[in-house]
Amino acid sequence: MTPSDDELLQQMKTGDENAFTTLYRRRQGGVYRFALQMSGSKPIAEDITQEVFLVLMRDSRGYDPSRGSLAGYLYGIARNHVMRHLEQDRLHDPIRDEPQASEAGTPHPLVSPEDLLDDLARREKIESVRQAVLALPARYREVVVLCDLHEMSYVEAAGVIGCPVGTIPSRLHRAHNLLIQKLPHGIRPSSASSKMNARCFV
Repeated sequence: MTPSDDELLQQMKTGDENAFTTLYRRRQGGVYRFALQMSGSKPIAEDITQEVFLVLMRDSRGYDPSRGSLAGYLYGIARNHVMRHLEQDRLHDPIRDEPQASEAGTPHPLVSPEDLLDDLARREKIESVRQAVLALPARYREVVVLCDLHEMSYVEAAGVIGCPVGTIPSRLHRAHNLLIQKLPHGIRPSSASSKMNARCFV
């Protein structure tokens, strides 16, 4: 059977390096995407992800299973680091996708113009949503990232943020209203988040 996060953590505490490696591979992607979606900076997201797992290695006693999952604990550490970065520098450049070499050449003959247009429209929609999310104030951005993109429950998101559960739906409602104002006509937060998972925003 696949060991749980808590079982891997207990093994890690006894010096099992393989347990840490397994835990890292399991949770690194989510932590990185959260940090990236919050900061809009790949270097910052990479630094934060590394720091999160360094904290876990140095002091795993900070995790209390009675207060939530290990994944939530890792997200909470990442959130604290992101907020510090945002406080230090509020002028992060938004993410811009680097053009791929294949995009500059001739399209593959088996790809129809309609498929290319559909793909382009999807990319533009993703970029519009990404930029709109990054433009939100941090307190609203984090609930969108956690609840809409990472599909956390209100309870899980409240545990990461460290606020009452009732705060989450009210902030999320406000965040969606702000997104409606920022998104192009015809794109709505609920439809965008249901069609684009967290991996679309990296």
